[in-house]
Amino acid sequence: MPALPDFKLETYFSKWEFTARYHMTASDAQSMTMDELLAMGTAAQQAAFNSQWLGYTETFGDPELREIITGLYEQMEPADILCFAGAGEGIYIAMHVLLEKGDHAIVVTPNYQSAETVPLSICEASGVALDPADGWSLDIGAVRAAIRPNTKLISINFPHNPTGKILERDRFDALVELCREHGIWLFSDEVYRGLSIDGKPQLPAAADVYERGLSLAVTSKAYGLPGLRIGWIACRDRAVISRMERMKHYISICNAAPSESLAKIALQNAGRILERNNRLVAGNLSQLKALFEEFEGLFEWYTPDGGCVGYPRYKGADGVENFARNLVESAGVLLLPASIYRSELNPTPDNRFRIGFGRANIEEGIAAMRSYLLRNGQ
Repeated sequence: MPALPDFKLETYFSKWEFTARYHMTASDAQSMTMDELLAMGTAAQQAAFNSQWLGYTETFGDPELREIITGLYEQMEPADILCFAGAGEGIYIAMHVLLEKGDHAIVVTPNYQSAETVPLSICEASGVALDPADGWSLDIGAVRAAIRPNTKLISINFPHNPTGKILERDRFDALVELCREHGIWLFSDEVYRGLSIDGKPQLPAAADVYERGLSLAVTSKAYGLPGLRIGWIACRDRAVISRMERMKHYISICNAAPSESLAKIALQNAGRILERNNRLVAGNLSQLKALFEEFEGLFEWYTPDGGCVGYPRYKGADGVENFARNLVESAGVLLLPASIYRSELNPTPDNRFRIGFGRANIEEGIAAMRSYLLRNGQ
């Protein structure tokens, strides 16, 4: 297996994430303290956490946790759920179970890097670009044209990172039927599912509507609890679930017992947490819109459909890479420039940046960004 390249986003974050004063490109919703999360639990759950046995846990995931997760879906049973140490492990394992040398995968671009680099380390892959001129939608005809006789898997991500696009339901349904027609696995990264903007309807989980669909989810993004490191895949093909479980033996083996205990509390309060985070997203977006309207000569803003990240276009003559570097070095405001989302599969925009709006106190970062723009005569 070829060596994986450096993970550009994480390498960039290693330098800046915990040193920049204003993390304005965070891709997760606002987190909470242990005390805040435990307060959502019942007295029995709080006692169970404090008396948690710190031995190994089940590789599939805590049975009660898997039962709770099924409540987030329409068709799933606990045997259809496999838990992971975050979403990244789920991506890595699923791709290695479903793909082998000689296969072909189709991946939406731009993307979270492992969505393409992991398949590319196994087999051939093609990219199908989301179209900014079409509201960042996915051209199903382009997906059909990319299918080869050996195409084994199509990988999507809606709400999308970094654009925030939620695919239109008719196009999603057409994509599912296209996969069914060719017997292709549909790997659906749904880590932002539950965060909706302006009441945009959510897509159904791929695992609910397609017998060869895999739905990836995690407590990190929409729920704002990345420190728990609890992710999962839902899939009705239990043979695939079993194969992924056996591969997990080589990686994390099992999840952290305290994290699973806390995840049960979080997911039993999923509606409450998502309601809080959606309110925060709505308020933050109004402030971002005001900033981009004030400097409309420099930015082209597209309001996302869901999630908590956006992908504005930068129109300055200095270019987005210089803009992002100067902004973090002189004003302490961290953004992700377009180079982080450069794809090996097809061209991606070179004049955009990712900005996040899921965390509290966004007004501080906006004020610093505005001061920088005014100070530099923008």
